Formats: sequence, structure tokens, C-alpha cells
Amino acid sequence: MIILEKYKFELFFGLLGSLFFIPFLGGVHLFDWDEINFAECAREMLETNNYLQVQLNYLPFWEKPPLFFWLQALSMKIFGISEFAARFPNAICGIITLILLFRIGDKLYDTTFGILWAGCYFGAFLPHIYFKSGIIDPYFNLFIFLGLYYFILFYFKKHRHNLILPQSPFYYLFWAGIWISLAILTKGPVAYLIFILCLFGFWLAQKLKNYLSIGEFILFSAIASLGVLSWYGIDILQNGWQMTWDSIQYQYRLFSTHDAGHKGFFGYHFVVLLLGCFPISIFAIRGFFRQHQPRLFQRIFKLWMLILFWIVLLLFSIVKSKIIHYSSLCYYPLTFLSALTIFQIIKQEDKFRVSYKIGLLSIGGIISAVVIALPFVGQNLDKIRPFIKDEFTLANLNASVEWTIWTASSGIYFFILLIAVIILITKNLKELGFITLFLGTGIMMLSILHVFPKVERYSQGAPVDFFESLQDKDCYVLTVGYKSYAHYFYARTQPDTRPQFVDAQKWKWHLLKGKIDKDVYIVTKTTKEKRLEEALDLQKIKTENGFSFFVRRKK
Repeated sequence: MIILEKYKFELFFGLLGSLFFIPFLGGVHLFDWDEINFAECAREMLETNNYLQVQLNYLPFWEKPPLFFWLQALSMKIFGISEFAARFPNAICGIITLILLFRIGDKLYDTTFGILWAGCYFGAFLPHIYFKSGIIDPYFNLFIFLGLYYFILFYFKKHRHNLILPQSPFYYLFWAGIWISLAILTKGPVAYLIFILCLFGFWLAQKLKNYLSIGEFILFSAIASLGVLSWYGIDILQNGWQMTWDSIQYQYRLFSTHDAGHKGFFGYHFVVLLLGCFPISIFAIRGFFRQHQPRLFQRIFKLWMLILFWIVLLLFSIVKSKIIHYSSLCYYPLTFLSALTIFQIIKQEDKFRVSYKIGLLSIGGIISAVVIALPFVGQNLDKIRPFIKDEFTLANLNASVEWTIWTASSGIYFFILLIAVIILITKNLKELGFITLFLGTGIMMLSILHVFPKVERYSQGAPVDFFESLQDKDCYVLTVGYKSYAHYFYARTQPDTRPQFVDAQKWKWHLLKGKIDKDVYIVTKTTKEKRLEEALDLQKIKTENGFSFFVRRKK
């Protein structure tokens, strides 16, 4: 009972995360590209028993280090190869994150702040959704944040700020290096880059005051490089330099080009964070201005969070590739700033401003209106077809998807929730109002989970169904004219080590034109099928929702 009382809030957030992040993980197919891409790498680890070298289509995959794939492979060992297993590691990451944010907030401020920080992370749209996904970023972000947090503790201990820290400065520096090492082993050297940029930003903010010795920096960097150098080193010894060199080239290409066609305007991530982290983002805006904090270490911690936010936001605004989760590391400082604003509102050190009400109702009203409109649009697609010029998109809309009026109830509920929150806070029931906001938003996210399978039916439902039908067939499967990883995972392709399959492009053209020992099933977009039919001897199976399906028979 003493333990339960001591750790009651940690247990609460652990239970909360379990109830909201784990259920329905397998309720929808994995989405192309990233979710399927990563799950396939983990599946191929199990198929080949090669856990050192990441593979995709049983060829070396140099874009990502292996740590996250190890977690997915372990999950698949336990639960079997499935969507649930691919997403389960991130659900665990979500539970860990809520508990850690509570504990860190409690240490830096008090129990109320810890609850608010964890609540803000739980009650924001994209942070909540990401823990139900199968992408790498939740662990990558957590490791970077923990690395920076332990470095801040090192700074506090070294410079004797008034925060009780029982260990020596080098203890915290060591763990900062370990966490950054894990981040690098999760997604690559960009973790070290972000960390170093934050150190540089703090140096500028301190008016070039030296706060870290050269020896301490070298020690940190050595520890941070241990994990990834060990992995790269073993790989180089076994397979040579090629995969390492390809990985370096990929990282450069990601920063300098519109990788995979993901373009966007400079302010793309500003919009993503404002809308994606709603409703919490409304309160974060106040945190970018001066706020009363009596303790120096609290002011310094806020400065670090501001630096982290702007470094990540500006870095990925400069990067040519614009993908929604690239700015997801901003969720930590953004929810911190939100929690700080709400904390001061509750303590009556700040007001519940009119701007908060306007922001909640205006942006919330737009989001609610979109959710309310979804079933009506889905039931009346013929009325919007004349406005769509893309032939492939028009064909996607032919998918058989049942929309019911009950979908609109989620939008109605959310807008009523926001009104109720404003009323509660205005009537000075602030704690109840913000708890209602956090939990109510979490319930909102659960209530719209049924929308994702409907969206998936339009975007990839037909080819995924086709690939699943091929799981028990001894055949080859590939896509032509569009990029996908779905056929590898959902057709459960098996390794083929014959020499002509070592090169991916040669492998594809061999299956299309060379001598084959078993049937080849091919999927393409209907907009590109004519050129494919004219060039190759194929038998058409069917056309469905913008995709055409062919087979090339073994002769």
C-alpha cells in the first residue's frame, strides 16, 4: 500500500496510457510508406535471422539504423506478424513518456505541474496519434529529449543551481551521452546534430559564456558515438564500407532534396504544430513570451525548451523534404510551454485570456466542422467529382466505403467539449476544466479511430487486399509505376538469394522481362496500365479503385 501511495500518479498515467494507446492497434492496415516500410524491415529480420544488417526486400537498407526494428521484431516474436505487433512498441513508448513527463515536471516544479505536462502531451492530437502508429519517431524523440534533459541536469549540478541532484555531474553527462547514442542508433546522426545545435543555441543565449569544457564535450561525444560506431563497425567488418557510405549519402539527400516527392512551403511545420497539437497549442503561444518563474533553474529549463523548439522547427523548415512527423520532437517543448501557461492560470499568476477562448472555438470549430462534414461528403461523392481533375484520385473514390451519420457525432461532441471547458474555467473550476480538456480530447481521438479504416480503403485498400490474397502462393509480387512497400509485408514475400536478385532494379526488370520460374503478380495505377500492357506480355486480372492487377505466367 505504501508503494501504491508513493507512485499513485505514475500508476495512473501508466494505466491511462494503456487504456488509450494499446486498444485497436490492429484495427487498420499499416499505411504506406513509413509504417509498412519499418514493419517489413522487422519482418525480414525474423525471416532471415539477420538482426545486424537492416534489409528491405532482402537487400541492404541503409536509410535507418536497427534499434527500432529490433523492438518491432521482438514484438512480432511475441504477438506474431501483424499490425498490432508493428505498433505495440510505440504504445509502450507512449506509456513511458507520460510517466516520465510527470516525474520530470514533478521534480522541476511540483506534482500539479507534472500532471499538467503529462496531460498536455496526452491531450494533443498528433502526440496522441503517434503512440498508436508504427513509425520510428516516438522513440527517436524520447531518446533525444532524455539526452537533453540529462545534459541540463549536468549543467545544473556543475553550476550549483538550487535543485537537489544526488549524483555527480559526470553521472548526468554519462547518461546524456547514452540517450543520444540510443537516438543515433534509432534514426541516425541527425540526433547528434540536433543536440549540438541546442548546445550552440544555449551558448549564444548565455552571451558566449563557456559552460562546457573541451574535455567534457569530448567525453560526451565519445559516449554518444559508442552504440552507433559499434553497430557500424561490426557491419563494416562483415560487409565493407558500402552500406555506411550509402547511409551518409541518404542523410545528405534528405536535407538537400525533396526526398520521395515530399515538398512543402517554409512555414509547413508551423501549421502542422498549431493544428496537429490542438487544443494544447493554443496555450503554448503564451509560453514564448516572458513568464514569471521565481527559481533560476526553472527559467533556465524553459530557455532550453525554447531552444529545442526553435532548433527543430527551423532545421526541418530548412530541410527540403516536408513530412508531418519531422517536427514531432517539438511536441516536448510545446507541451511544456502549454503546461507552464496552464500552471500559471491555475495558480492565478496569469489569466484565462479571451485569446484562448477565441483560439479554442475558432480552430476547434473548423476541426469539428470537418469531422461533421466527413460522412456527408462520403455519402455524396458524386457532387464533388466534377471538381477533382486527377484521374487516379477519381478512381480511388470508387472504393466501397460505408459512411454513417454517427461519424458526425464525434465533431459535435468535440465542439460541445470545448464550450464546456471554457465555461468550467471561466467559472473558476480551472483544474476540472483542464482535466476535462485532456481526457475529453483523448476520448475524441478514440471516437474517430473508425475513420482511419475508411480513409485506408480509398488510398490503398484494393492493392492490400490483393497482396493478402497472395500470401499462400509461391509467386513473385511487385508494383510498377508507383512506389510501395505494401506488397512485401502483406504478400509475406520470402528471401531469394539467387545472384540476379542482388540488385533491386535488375531484379524488377528480370521479373518483368526475363525467364521466370514462377508466376509474377504486378500492380500498377490505372493511369499507367496502357504503357505496361503494350510493353509486356501480361494477363490482366482486374481493375479496382484506381489500380490494375496483372499476372505474368511462368512458361
